[in-house]
Amino acid sequence: MKTTVKALVVGGGAVGTSIAYHLAKAGWDDVMLLERDELTSGSTWHAAGLLPLFNMSYATTHIHKYSVDFYKQLEAETGLNAGFAVVGNLRMAQTQERMDEYMLYAATAETCDVPYEWMTPDQIKAKWPLIKTDDLKGALYHNTDGYINPADVTQAMAKGARQRGVVIERKWQADAFEWNGTAWDVTCTKMVEKGGNLIPSDEQIVITAEHVVTASGNHAQTTAKKLGIKIPAIPVEHQFIVMDQDPDLVKFRAEGHVEHPVIRDADAQSYVREERGGWILGVYEKNAPAVFEYGVPDAFRADLFPLDLERIEDQYMAMIHRIPSCEESGLKDDFNGPICYTPDGNPLVGPAPGLRNMWLAEGFSFGITAAGGTGYYLAQMMVNGEAEIDMASLDPKRYGDWMTTEFAARKNEECYDHVYILHHPDEERPACRPLRTSPAYDRQAKRGAQFGFVNGWERPNYYAPAGFNDHDARSFRRGGWWQYAVEEAKAIREGVGLVDATAFTKHKISGAGATAFLDWFTCNKLPKIGRINLTYALTSHGTTRTEYTIVRLSEDEYYLVSAGAWHAYDQDYLTKAIADKEPEFGRINLEDVTTKYGVFAIAGPKSRDVLAEVIKDADPETALSNKRFPWLSAKQIELGMCPVNAIRVAYTGELGWELHHPMEMQNYLFDLLEKAGEKHGMKLVGARAQNWLRQEKSYRAFGNELGRDATPAEADLPRFIDLSKDFYGKDAMVEKGIRSKCVTLLIDGPDDADPWGREALYTPDGTRVGRLTSGGYSVAFEKSIGLGYVRPEQAVVGTKLKVRMFDALWDAEIVEDSPYDPKNANIRIDG
Repeated sequence: MKTTVKALVVGGGAVGTSIAYHLAKAGWDDVMLLERDELTSGSTWHAAGLLPLFNMSYATTHIHKYSVDFYKQLEAETGLNAGFAVVGNLRMAQTQERMDEYMLYAATAETCDVPYEWMTPDQIKAKWPLIKTDDLKGALYHNTDGYINPADVTQAMAKGARQRGVVIERKWQADAFEWNGTAWDVTCTKMVEKGGNLIPSDEQIVITAEHVVTASGNHAQTTAKKLGIKIPAIPVEHQFIVMDQDPDLVKFRAEGHVEHPVIRDADAQSYVREERGGWILGVYEKNAPAVFEYGVPDAFRADLFPLDLERIEDQYMAMIHRIPSCEESGLKDDFNGPICYTPDGNPLVGPAPGLRNMWLAEGFSFGITAAGGTGYYLAQMMVNGEAEIDMASLDPKRYGDWMTTEFAARKNEECYDHVYILHHPDEERPACRPLRTSPAYDRQAKRGAQFGFVNGWERPNYYAPAGFNDHDARSFRRGGWWQYAVEEAKAIREGVGLVDATAFTKHKISGAGATAFLDWFTCNKLPKIGRINLTYALTSHGTTRTEYTIVRLSEDEYYLVSAGAWHAYDQDYLTKAIADKEPEFGRINLEDVTTKYGVFAIAGPKSRDVLAEVIKDADPETALSNKRFPWLSAKQIELGMCPVNAIRVAYTGELGWELHHPMEMQNYLFDLLEKAGEKHGMKLVGARAQNWLRQEKSYRAFGNELGRDATPAEADLPRFIDLSKDFYGKDAMVEKGIRSKCVTLLIDGPDDADPWGREALYTPDGTRVGRLTSGGYSVAFEKSIGLGYVRPEQAVVGTKLKVRMFDALWDAEIVEDSPYDPKNANIRIDG
């Protein structure tokens, strides 16, 4: 058995075999896969094998599409039939709101080249008469997917991997991982059968691997403990039943009709497909429990849990309603097995937090669908340094160290029973909340704050009157909250508003090597002392890894502010980069001060007036003037008794300041500002209005316009790129050129809806040329607005385009950057 390899993949399910296959296909000729039992012995063996292309995530949709296309080619390569039944996937809707959801998804699907078609109830009935359709609004049909045999596709990928030189070793368990400075020493134990159980033997070896990938499925919690990290992947029980033959179905097929598609009745929380003249019913019911929170028992192998029919009674009755002919069919078989979940339902794919050359591929609730694409894109990340799509939304570091086992288990249960709920773009899920709160949370709640969930933090989305129900306000169109966001946006444009931005990620970097490091690490000039700059850290491929606001506090001391949702992601990247460059640049100190400082952003034409009421200065009238406190500068000031690091910048494009203050003084400062703001009509403002306002200024957002699939040059940000200096990723960025370009569009959309930033863009003649990455409403122009990427030749002011919304094309026009106040006169206004 080999003891030195380039890459070691731990886990022999569909995901692990795909990763091994694609690493070999990408050119790594020294790959080994370890499986503690037999291939497919985890969740793979009892998976239903469905291949749903439907997904609201851009990255996950790409992954699923690759899988569906890849599985169709496996037999030609390996000679093994993967058992792919390309019967299609029919997503039925009982309500117009469900149709709205499908239309939003379809607009996203187009950006990933996923084919689809719409079907009316009459068309469904004519093609598949066993389906009851008189209570349906319609359906979304994907004719390119269907279902597959999980064991067969896994064995086919395993054979393909072996053909490409991968060594697959069964009955070996990875027990310990130790980084030796250049590679991983993985202690492995031979597993043996005894009395039907799988137990460790005395035989051990150490495999040295430059890279390790864990694809341990239900064993993710055990893996996490061995690695000393947190992985919020915990299984939830998933049930499906196999029914005896349905005589009407047998007759239907005997008459020469093709097999039914996978039938998804989302409003009934279930899916149905044919199985040898009968039906399989799978459900996503409420109250399905999480299992194995602290690890899978050694005695649990290819085992199942007892079926809980009472838990799925409603879904079973709904199936009989939808396919009445199955009512007399008996129960032939049942499955209740563990399926791994994550709090947001998306898998954890990418580098492990805090570790070198350790890669995670965990938490796959749709593992068969995602396996092929995960292998493909993860191999790109490992071999090439980055994938061709932005994988940040799946990064394991989207959950920080604040995450606990209890949190993951409860959120995973919630995620499971939310599989088939209406997924509004403004959806906020309630489990495990509130958890991380800033001191002013209770005050804001009393004033009507409706909170969003950002990396565990509670952040006001908008403010509403007493008794308002956020859940009832959600919609695929302009929800009940929309009017309040409009009022908040107008308050900042016309008067003054206060935004809680405490969730920002904040770091301090200091030391003799700090300046040289940041100059290499970011693409813009570093600010002078007391000034600020917006800048970007790039990937090795020249794309955008992170956006920072940098405040220079002294010669070698800096304060970095980045997106709140990406705290662990940014901290991990900074930590590793500093460790790499410190020997070259000198001592560099990194301090995470995210929870040390709160942030209020005050903005609007009257923001200076409010601050003048409370600032403690020898000359309060001029303390905030352009002369003493110019735009893009930072000063230590005192507001009442609160020391504040005030930064003159505003994400809304108005006169404004970010007020970074000691967290323990936040309530004092909130009360002080609120009282001072009363006579100036100051309004509390949430994130949704702020998001609209930043689009009027064409301010790019990380995770939307800024990501690892586009360079800052393609984001059209030349003013933040200093090509006169050397910085990480510069050569790759320049070499890429401009493949697509970020633009701002004003949109004449429907009267009751705005884009969400997931929609496809077309020329007037119907040629798709790009996609939106942000969307919303503009109070300045009283119409919809969006940012997105188009082909370079289309990125010209005045170009007429079309936006896909609700299965219709709406007029849009590319406008100049910062269509609101393009000369920044409002931001620089003096007082």
